[in-house]
Amino acid sequence: MGLVEELLRSRPASGPVLEGPDRCEVQVLYTQIDRDAQGFPHFTRHAWRVDPAAYFYPASALKIAGAALALEKLNQLGIPGLDKHTPLRIGSAFAGQVAVLHDFSAPTGKPSIGHYIRKLFAVSDNDAYNRLYEFLGQQHLNEALWAKGYRDLRLLHRLSTFSTEEESRHTNPFAFYRGDQVVYEQPAVCNPQIWRASSPILRGKRHWQGEEWTEGPEDFAGRNYMSLEVMQELLVALLFPEAVAPERRFALSEADYHWLWHSMSVLPRECRIPRYGPRYYDSWVKFLLFGDSREPIPPHIRLFNKVGLAYGYMCDNAYVADFEAGAEYLLAAVINTDPDSQGGGAYAYGQVGFPFLGELGRAIHEYERERSRAHPADLKRFRLDYSTC
Repeated sequence: MGLVEELLRSRPASGPVLEGPDRCEVQVLYTQIDRDAQGFPHFTRHAWRVDPAAYFYPASALKIAGAALALEKLNQLGIPGLDKHTPLRIGSAFAGQVAVLHDFSAPTGKPSIGHYIRKLFAVSDNDAYNRLYEFLGQQHLNEALWAKGYRDLRLLHRLSTFSTEEESRHTNPFAFYRGDQVVYEQPAVCNPQIWRASSPILRGKRHWQGEEWTEGPEDFAGRNYMSLEVMQELLVALLFPEAVAPERRFALSEADYHWLWHSMSVLPRECRIPRYGPRYYDSWVKFLLFGDSREPIPPHIRLFNKVGLAYGYMCDNAYVADFEAGAEYLLAAVINTDPDSQGGGAYAYGQVGFPFLGELGRAIHEYERERSRAHPADLKRFRLDYSTC
């Protein structure tokens, strides 16, 4: 029995899921972090049922890739006056595209890449990710990640929209400007290639087609895909770039990394731009440890993460820092809350998903707080100031 399963079996609340992990399509990837005398991180992986060939719908968890690549693209363009805060306009040049001229959640009323990234993480805003998808273009989004060695993924469409495959391959024109001066224009782009899984991926007993539910499974062969391993590898590359091979890193500045860390970990109540009301409690997008509670998250614990929730699947991909205990680790997990494939919204998120991910997180966290380390973890670079978010 591996360490993850052993820790879960010591928690009675995990029993219902442990009775049928195959049925619930559970995958867990827990990575211990140990520092050497120089403070360099070393990683020890403990995987339970992790299989890149076992498809699950990643939902919003893939947004981490869009955020990182959007910042990288701005740097690679290298245009004076163009950065994550530069106001932009988005046009419409193909069926299904929606233009954007204003963003009234921004202090200036104008959208920007940085503002989209902040919303993408703070409350998992789907439109914010869609705009980054359009800025990057489907072809670049995938090929840039594949070139870095992140192969087990296909990012093929916007989120929460009913686009055809052709509409997903076409992305909008952009214009970035300062005052009345345009500093960069990007034309509409189309990926000339059609990417799908090599065979059908059938899920559910009914699916939404047009404007009604239709009997029969949905084929996810043309839907987004990202393995649990790639999710965690991306997180490692963004939090510990020094610990990954140069070809797997993103072309980001130190300021970019800090922006991403800040955006990944800020709680909705701490966010000033934009502001979020009490509907967005602390654990709104923090499923591990805290997803089954609406109590405030203790200030000595920070999750740098991205969650996903759709079609019955729930996942979270997190780096957890406990400043009180000096503990740090990586934990990624997925569960299918619709194991009987009912589809059509019959998902047991509250009854199965949130309790399991919360209990899993607590089991790992308690173990980490007690685990001995040869050298203490210096977590000061992840102690961030949220007073000016």
